[in-house]
Formats: sequence, C-alpha cells, structure tokens
Amino acid sequence: MHSGHITRFLSHSFRSQSTSGNRFLRMTEAAVTRFFQSPQFAVAGANNDPSRFGYRIFAWYHQHSLPVTPIHPREQTIRLPSREYSVASSPKSLTQPTETSLSFVTPPPVTIQLLKEAHEIGIPAVWFQPGTYNDEVLDYARSNFEAVIGGPGGAGSEGWCVLVDGEDGLESAGRTWKQQKL
Repeated sequence: MHSGHITRFLSHSFRSQSTSGNRFLRMTEAAVTRFFQSPQFAVAGANNDPSRFGYRIFAWYHQHSLPVTPIHPREQTIRLPSREYSVASSPKSLTQPTETSLSFVTPPPVTIQLLKEAHEIGIPAVWFQPGTYNDEVLDYARSNFEAVIGGPGGAGSEGWCVLVDGEDGLESAGRTWKQQKL
C-alpha cells in the first residue's frame, strides 16, 4: 500500500480524542474530503428500480445537486421523476475520468473489473457501498487509488454508505449543495 493512500474517515460517533486517534481521523477524513472535492461523480450500478440501492445512491447525488453520471452496461437512460440522465456503459465512457470520483453499487466480481478499468483511466477516488467489495477489491483499491472509502466504519452498522455518511463528507470537503427534487 502506498503511504499517501487514504482509506476512510470516522464519522462523528466513532471519533477518538487520543493522539493516534486524531491522526487517524485526519487521514480518514482526508479520503472523504478528497472524494467530494472532485468536480464530477459517477455511480457504477445505477439503475431504474427505485427499490434498489443503485437507484437510491444515484438519486442521492442528484438530490444533493452534484454533477453525476450513471454507469450501467445495459441501460440507455436512468429516469428520476424530475430528470432523465444518459448512461455511460463503463468507466472508460466517462468524459473526464481524472476529475471524477466513482461510487460502486455492484457485486464484488463486477466491482473488481470496473475498478481495474477505473485505475487505467485515472479515476482518483472510489467509494464502495456495503456489499460491493471483498478483500480482493479493497486490497486492489488501496494499492492503486488516491482515496478509498469502504469496509467497516462509518455511522451505519454495515459500513461506509453515501446515504448515511455522504452529507458529513460534503461538509468536510466544504462543498455547498442545494436540495433538489428527486
């Protein structure tokens, strides 16, 4: 693992006041800060089913007025009630990959394939939703990306989740947003 790579930040409920805890907090907050400093975002696994997390995670970016691109190999568009988005078929289809942070809502075998593609095109920061990663995914990400969020931690009981930890991340990045209609 490269020493400059940052893997995650602690939510308010997990913060430690010890010297080593404060150092870890700064490192982990820096990963989320870096993630949300990107000018563009993409969601791998975005879909049109409101009951699925691919839709919910994509909608979260939209509702927080963030420039977001859905990624799905078989969908042409993602339809939210207030807007329709054109879909990129893979990370290689993104127009500005080096300026894009990528959230994953895909099963681990798909995640690792997309992650390798994301590395090839220079995506700097990745966020793994619960259930989207295994040890292979996390090891690869930690060795190849500037900022990695995923694994145990966060304010939720299942690990880091944009729906639970995202607004704290936006705040830590100094990112302003306006609530948008779904």
